[in-house]
Amino acid sequence: MLIGKNVELRPVTKPDLQNVYRWNNDEDITRLGSGSEFAYQINNPLEAIEAHYEQNLTQHNLLTHGYVFSVYEKESSQHIGKCDFRDINVITRSATIGLVIGEKDYWGKGYGMDIIMTLAKHLFYDLNMERIQLDTWSGNHQALRVYEKCGFQLEGRLRSNEFVNGEYYDTIMMGLLRSEFQPDLY
Repeated sequence: MLIGKNVELRPVTKPDLQNVYRWNNDEDITRLGSGSEFAYQINNPLEAIEAHYEQNLTQHNLLTHGYVFSVYEKESSQHIGKCDFRDINVITRSATIGLVIGEKDYWGKGYGMDIIMTLAKHLFYDLNMERIQLDTWSGNHQALRVYEKCGFQLEGRLRSNEFVNGEYYDTIMMGLLRSEFQPDLY
């Protein structure tokens, strides 16, 4: 378990999948988190999510392929989201991260920053990563603000690469180097 200021990143358990199912089938949450992938992420049956859990979280090398965490609010022990790291490159010591806060009552209250900073500390200081990266779509303004507050730098823009709600948006690629990471930032 990884412990932040207000969150705990715990291993995913089968009961967590009920919330993941609910979040994956909420249009607002899925559209923000998925961008153009929305059509593939929405309306997945619980059985498909459980099968994905069995195949991808229990039957592969987590150290090579990454790890998915359930995010719990520390004080209440409420399951509020999920995060992960993946696409590990052992030569360049890099990984890609992602997160979703599925409980809307926790949006805009600093939990996203806490999740990212907790995950970044683990990746930089425990797993010896040199860089972490992420991407989102240009219409996800709240996420972009959080990433910038955490120190992520704009590294690339794929113009009109996302199609969301009938409009084209850019894919925004951001990165953070270990030398830029400020763990006491928040």
